[in-house]
Amino acid sequence: MIANEQFRAYAPLVRPAVPPSRAYRPRIADRELAERLRAAGAVLIEGPRGCGKTETARRAAASEVLLDTDRNAREALAVEPGLVLAGDTPRLFDEWQIAPEIWNHLRRAVDDRRERGQFILTASAIPPDDRTRHPGIGRLGRLRMRPMSLAELGRSGGEVSLRALLDGDPPPAGKAELPAAELAEILCTGGWPGHLDSSLKAALVANRDYLEDTGRLDLERADGLRRDPRRVGRFLESLARHTATSASLAAIARDVGGLEETVAAPTARAYLAALERIMVVEDQPPWSPRLRSRSRLRAAPKRHFADPSLAVAALAAGPAHLLRDFRWFGFLFESLVVRDLRVYAQATGGLVHHYRDNTGLEVDAVVDAGPGRWGAFEVKMAAARADEAAANLLRFAERVDPDPIGKPSVLGVIVANGYAYRRPDGVAVIPITALGP
Repeated sequence: MIANEQFRAYAPLVRPAVPPSRAYRPRIADRELAERLRAAGAVLIEGPRGCGKTETARRAAASEVLLDTDRNAREALAVEPGLVLAGDTPRLFDEWQIAPEIWNHLRRAVDDRRERGQFILTASAIPPDDRTRHPGIGRLGRLRMRPMSLAELGRSGGEVSLRALLDGDPPPAGKAELPAAELAEILCTGGWPGHLDSSLKAALVANRDYLEDTGRLDLERADGLRRDPRRVGRFLESLARHTATSASLAAIARDVGGLEETVAAPTARAYLAALERIMVVEDQPPWSPRLRSRSRLRAAPKRHFADPSLAVAALAAGPAHLLRDFRWFGFLFESLVVRDLRVYAQATGGLVHHYRDNTGLEVDAVVDAGPGRWGAFEVKMAAARADEAAANLLRFAERVDPDPIGKPSVLGVIVANGYAYRRPDGVAVIPITALGP
């Protein structure tokens, strides 16, 4: 057993979870976490640093262990792991990847107890030897958290429910206004809970510091490899310039190197893999339906940061830059829409893809929640481009073979502001500030 003096040093960890702050904004993930706790012995919440994992977990936890800040807990694992696991359930282990040896003890405890909702784990990085990928049925539920959507931030009324659209319901009529200058500020601030009470200036500084820490500290913590922060920074700048595009890694590597030096494709690939491991970037995979035509699908993903504010920060930009460069502004708006669709789609069991074939036909987002529950969306900042976008969606729908997956539940154009309605051709027009789960 652990010595008395060691126990006294460790004892503060055997405590209830700290209540979440009064400023906590309800998250869509709150319900998802509750559902997963009812279904599995443990739930792992993954997401980028600062997206709100710990506060969300604390709302469901009855006790906690903060592995990133409590050295006693990490030392106790080697001496008496049972003591670390003891506590009211659900028991939260925050940033569990810092002490990955705990995983086998947690797995054994779940097997021995044979009860649901025993543990909550959070992680801001996926360990290189991710031992959680094959935990066994009923052992581990997995929940991905992202920065806050506009609905969670209180910037969208959520009148148009993605779940309802996938069920085939028409969007309710309404109007939502979002001036370009205000949208630019939203994009630059981002969906980070820590910015809820911050000024724009403070948020911009914090986002730039976030990326600096990513290059100096986070990547090394994720896989133990030290990298040149300057080159990581240039790689992030290149990703920012290619936000919401299907740029190849070779193109990104050339852009990183510029005229001064070259960056080999394997190096660019390693950078991207490390950034994916700490969830700073989250590419949008292609959708691969069966087609009625002879078109061939393209397999390149679209590039996105976890939040478009990081793309802004990578280029040391601000709202004024977006308002001077509406082309890049449009790509960032698309990335924001994809972020929100991911949050809303996950709540209804869906995933967000994109479509592109060899004829040049592209669709910005395809939400797939299973046969008969899928939809396609074009993203246009200006509602005046709805005709063009609707025509593109109708061509796409004609190209997809409905036999294995059914017809689309919704074809929609997501715009920055204006009216929500369904056009005579059946395509919905949806302001992003009216979209919700």
